[in-house]
Amino acid sequence: MAGQRIGYVRVSTLDQNEQRQLDGAVLDRIFLDKASGKDTARPALTEMLRFAREGDTVVVHSMDRLARNLDDLRSVVKALTGKGVQVEFVREHLLFSGEDSPMANLMLSVMGAFAEFERSLIKERQREGIALAKQRGAYRGRKKTLTPERATELAQRAADGTPKSVLAKDYGISRETVYQYLRQADRS
Repeated sequence: MAGQRIGYVRVSTLDQNEQRQLDGAVLDRIFLDKASGKDTARPALTEMLRFAREGDTVVVHSMDRLARNLDDLRSVVKALTGKGVQVEFVREHLLFSGEDSPMANLMLSVMGAFAEFERSLIKERQREGIALAKQRGAYRGRKKTLTPERATELAQRAADGTPKSVLAKDYGISRETVYQYLRQADRS
């Protein structure tokens, strides 16, 4: 019996299209993560790693969709190929199995290193762009989650003893953001 063809898709922003990633691929099941690739603790990736069985093929659009850094890429590919699952990268036209040659391992390392390098360049250009925009006064950072009135209300409720976790839930923000607003209120 031939194994299943399993698709893995990761989108990290709302404007990324998951349909485009494996368009035209015949797949038995697709696992979709809408999360950053900075770590491998992603729900659909974890589920896919548990689901995949010997003889299956995991199909991924490109290496950077599976992992952002070389160590994570190698680790995930090794975890899959170690249990007899092939890993196919569509954009790179590469297929990895448990019996990979030294050349295949080199290709994984080189292509993974290029993906990691490309990500580093993108981050560097982003930082440079933000710095230039700040110099021009065009960059204001992320829009505040709470209006000044709601921030004052949050500070008052915190002063009245409302637990920070309750405040976070009520205002739809993280606990760390609650603490940031409280520090800001202390300074003013």
